[in-house]
Amino acid sequence: MKKAVPQAAALLLEKLLLLAHLRPLPAAGTDTDTDRGEPPPAPAPAPPPPGAGCLQRGDLLEVPRTLFVHFGIYLGENRVAHLMPDILPALTDDRRQIQRVVTNKRLILGVVTKTASIRVDTVEDFAYGGSILVNHMDRLFKDRLLGSEEAARRAEKLVGATAYSLLWNNCEHFVTYCRYGAPVSLQTDKFCETVKMIIRDQRSVLASVLVGLAAVVCLGLAPSTTLPTILVTFLLWMAG
Repeated sequence: MKKAVPQAAALLLEKLLLLAHLRPLPAAGTDTDTDRGEPPPAPAPAPPPPGAGCLQRGDLLEVPRTLFVHFGIYLGENRVAHLMPDILPALTDDRRQIQRVVTNKRLILGVVTKTASIRVDTVEDFAYGGSILVNHMDRLFKDRLLGSEEAARRAEKLVGATAYSLLWNNCEHFVTYCRYGAPVSLQTDKFCETVKMIIRDQRSVLASVLVGLAAVVCLGLAPSTTLPTILVTFLLWMAG
């Protein structure tokens, strides 16, 4: 009876380890790969991102995100040049630090300070788990299409720190300059058209008045609440 209790406890522990996806320690006297001097099996290589099967040097790559599309130029040998907002090139010249994967903090500070870098990453790091569209914009710029080698050379010449502007110098401007000879951003054009529609809609004036009145009611009558309300309403009215 005394032996049955430890055996039951050992069996229960083994079941719990299996449920937790843990491997229990081998019992004494059993052979393992390490005991036999055999190295553990290597992990399987990660599959390439969808759409990255047959890339050619100079291809224009697109990765759709939730709110925007990210762009890059394929340089060959699993390398992609792309423009990313990044504060780090303005703070250090250490190439090893800059080449690390850009964190959200670095990206946001780059947008705010209008600094960026055109960097070279692997296809997997560039895609970041997303699907890749290849030369999807060629149908819109058939007459401006440059040679693939010329596009890749242009991208390689621009690698390094650069200025950033959400409207005038983003990743789409970079790739369209490299592949089509002129910086264009269809995303920016669409955003500006949306802003124009909002401004031209007279309901925006009414909405600004209501928001201003709510701010006055909640925060009190003061220059910090009344002046922005009057100014924004006036500008929307004049622009509409």
